[in-house]
Amino acid sequence: MTGHAIAVNPATSVRGPKHSTVRGTTPVLLPTEARQILNCIDASTAVGLRDRALIALMIFSFARISAALSMRVEDYYFVGNRRWIRLREKGGIRHEMPAHRDLERFMNSYIEGTYLINEVKRPLFRSAITHDELSNRPMSRVDAYRMVRRRADEAGVASGICCHSFRATGITTYLNNGGTLKNAQRMAAHKSPRTTKLYDRTDDRITEEEIERIII
Repeated sequence: MTGHAIAVNPATSVRGPKHSTVRGTTPVLLPTEARQILNCIDASTAVGLRDRALIALMIFSFARISAALSMRVEDYYFVGNRRWIRLREKGGIRHEMPAHRDLERFMNSYIEGTYLINEVKRPLFRSAITHDELSNRPMSRVDAYRMVRRRADEAGVASGICCHSFRATGITTYLNNGGTLKNAQRMAAHKSPRTTKLYDRTDDRITEEEIERIII
């Protein structure tokens, strides 16, 4: 119709099937499992410091893996005496928020242990040359996915998780501890609270308890 090849769109009256999703399919970790993964990472190497900081960033800031990997060293900065993080999310959105105390500890260890403090314009999370040497190139999403699966296996946690699992785990844990959906939406940089709700698994525990009432 736009190119004037036809006068009328023959598919105008066609209606596709309705599809509604109220629960996301991303695997979510228990807080104890997420902590187990962080604790099992060997932080005596540059790669270990990097991996722990990256996983902590996704948990404590709800960062998408693409936004995390696009960070530069200068995107972890001071506001007063507190560290903040700057993320570039979907649609070019610039998202800034204070760093969680645990995240701050892991990030400081990573930056100090790999001597990145003076390389503010360089990528924050870099690919590895050896266990103790990082390159100047940013990690790829494939590298991050393989790292996450490897770290989960080493910690004895369900191997079906992905990078997005840490984002979902952070949101779920926040809501379980009394956080509001509105603030979770802002922290996750979602346009709609319905999107944030897809990551919310706070009702899963209730469902499991109730289903066990079916005693035969």
